[in-house]
Amino acid sequence: MEIRNYSPRTIRCYVSLLAIAARYFHFSPDKLSIEQIKNYLQYCIKQRGYSVSTINQIISAFRILFQDVLAKSWEKIKIKRPRKNRHLPDILSKEEIAKMLRLTNNPKHKAIIVVLYSSGVRREELLNLKIRDIDSDRMRIRVRNGKGNKSRDTLLAQNTLELLRSYYRLYHPSEYLFESYRAGTAYSGSSVIKVVQRAVQRANITKHIYPHSLRHTFATHLLEQGVNLKVIQKLLGHTSMHSTAIYLHLAKADFKNVKSPIDQIQETF
Repeated sequence: MEIRNYSPRTIRCYVSLLAIAARYFHFSPDKLSIEQIKNYLQYCIKQRGYSVSTINQIISAFRILFQDVLAKSWEKIKIKRPRKNRHLPDILSKEEIAKMLRLTNNPKHKAIIVVLYSSGVRREELLNLKIRDIDSDRMRIRVRNGKGNKSRDTLLAQNTLELLRSYYRLYHPSEYLFESYRAGTAYSGSSVIKVVQRAVQRANITKHIYPHSLRHTFATHLLEQGVNLKVIQKLLGHTSMHSTAIYLHLAKADFKNVKSPIDQIQETF
């Protein structure tokens, strides 16, 4: 999996799922028959109550084991993936974003929320940002090795840059943009979740909001501003957008004149 550039998090997840299956059967998963795998999946769905996402991860883990490790033909294994129920994510209004920021006094926490919303980066991408990735000359944030190990540029709003400069003068991070109490060590994902959820609580917002919700909000607000879907796709780093796939092509999207939605919030952070 490392050769195929799977992220460490994905590798840990797949190995853990296969280890759970091995304990269930009391022998190595590589000796399982196709029927045993199907029965195990049914057990996970009906007895363990696993979510559709987890079931799909188990299937992917078995596919990698059979196809890549054991060199067996996975195409001959007829396992139908369950369909995932799609729920529309909760989106914050610009007023709610402004309230969250206004009630967040910690400069570091405020900077984290602003970067998540103003650039649309994923949580893991935020944690991997380094100081050199803030390109004030081009007003871009460089996302290196994002999902699928792909790099891209996204927006750096002027007020985000000013906030980051103030944050930098206070905290002096040495390598990562957001560091833990140990210099040179990235901030933790669980801490980012707490930062966002506490800001939501302070603002008395009852929606189910997580760090990824700010990414959804970023994209939604850009769409409401009339930004082309191809441009949004580029900014988010999506490989494809199913609902608009017919209109997408390989031409480089131009977002030179696109402004981050945070520029529309007239607040002093």
